[in-house]
Amino acid sequence: MPSTAIIFGAILILIGVIGYILSVVNNNPSMTAMIPAIFGVVLAGLGFASRAKESLRKHLMHAAVLVALLGFVATAAQLVRKIDSLAFTPAVISQLAMATVCFVFVVLAVRSFAAARRANE
Repeated sequence: MPSTAIIFGAILILIGVIGYILSVVNNNPSMTAMIPAIFGVVLAGLGFASRAKESLRKHLMHAAVLVALLGFVATAAQLVRKIDSLAFTPAVISQLAMATVCFVFVVLAVRSFAAARRANE
């Protein structure tokens, strides 16, 4: 699961960087475009930390799932709030991508946690 957290963190960083570059190209630079990258840095950092400290892996991976869940809920709530005026702008595409990546990570993590629990029984 740590490798998955690192990969998904890298994807979120990429989403944030691309979103920021697109905002600059469109003459509307916005630091909020980097929000996915911030979540990605935290997620990847937790993945690297859990690789380095085996005794904390379980706790760090649970923290990673919490970060991804917060990322999903925050972006999904933003999208739902403005669903009536939703246009496919770079910002909306970035939010959709972040919500999707965070949701998939949460699902994979929950499945992994359930499989680990079954294996211990």
